[in-house]
Amino acid sequence: MNLVANVYRGDAVESTHLGHVAVVDANGNLLYSYGDPHRQTFARSSMKPIQAIPVIETGTADKFGLEPADLSLCCASHSGEPRHRSRAMEMLIRAGQPEEMLQCGTHVPRDEESYKELIRAGKPLTPIYSNCSGKHAGMIATAVHMGEEVATYHLPEHPVQQRILDAVVDLTSYPKDKIVLGTDGCGVPVHRLPLAHYAWAYAKMARPDVIENPTRRQAVARITDAMIAHPEMVGGNNRYCTDLMTAFAGRVFGKAGAESVYCLGDRQTGIGIAVKIEDGGPRAIYAVVNEVLRQLGIGTDGPLEKLAEYTNPIVKNMSGKAVGRIETAFTLHASNTPLGV
Repeated sequence: MNLVANVYRGDAVESTHLGHVAVVDANGNLLYSYGDPHRQTFARSSMKPIQAIPVIETGTADKFGLEPADLSLCCASHSGEPRHRSRAMEMLIRAGQPEEMLQCGTHVPRDEESYKELIRAGKPLTPIYSNCSGKHAGMIATAVHMGEEVATYHLPEHPVQQRILDAVVDLTSYPKDKIVLGTDGCGVPVHRLPLAHYAWAYAKMARPDVIENPTRRQAVARITDAMIAHPEMVGGNNRYCTDLMTAFAGRVFGKAGAESVYCLGDRQTGIGIAVKIEDGGPRAIYAVVNEVLRQLGIGTDGPLEKLAEYTNPIVKNMSGKAVGRIETAFTLHASNTPLGV
């Protein structure tokens, strides 16, 4: 049984989480794993750094003067803080498009104060509050720049999504005809392929010199540089993605995905890591990621101490009192075998 974490109430195990881990280098060698590293997985929002590649490759970023913080927002599952909303709106304005063009839908933002302000003002939630509004603004700007129909930018057959699919195929080194498409929560296509191939993609982004296409190589470097320079745009206050990249100060970039997926790249070692919690629940994912990093010796010189609140987190009751904890319970297996398809 591929147990990755136990949830304790007092000193008794109340629940357990199963999971899968893949650690891959930039040449496509599976270095370490746990569970099934080849589990077919929708990486959800962990794909956003790859989905942002065409924003640069098409010349859209330069055409509309997108700054590194804008590119970071294109990779974000942001909290809907004022800085996120204003920057996403500015991207739309530069592209000459109204907020109504966003096809991401809307939801209550993670930033509670922003939501309370909206309620006090008697205003409705709009798509700019969606955690995916930055990604969608980048897609819209790309369609505008390329002279393509804007209203359907989110559909699988649209050139915007076809360029993204090509980037996914290239970065993951997984055959196009084997990728299964689904629809993400925000309405755009999401791609299903083996977990280890996501790790390989992040390893390539950590070591872009292995990418043959110079235009793509430069685009990937700009995206990861932007995420690292502006981690506050990727998540927000008290968010793991933001805290991870802040703690590692230029070494690591990472992105969470819905249904408990996490992918990250380590620029120092050139490896990529992909994690999937089988039940899709979010409570154990960051503790598992921290434990993977610890076992690999990444961040043990200080950064993981800054992320201690995510390591074996405390379970609290409704009064805020500690009543249990989450503890990781797995050991990575070394393999060093090349990935197949």
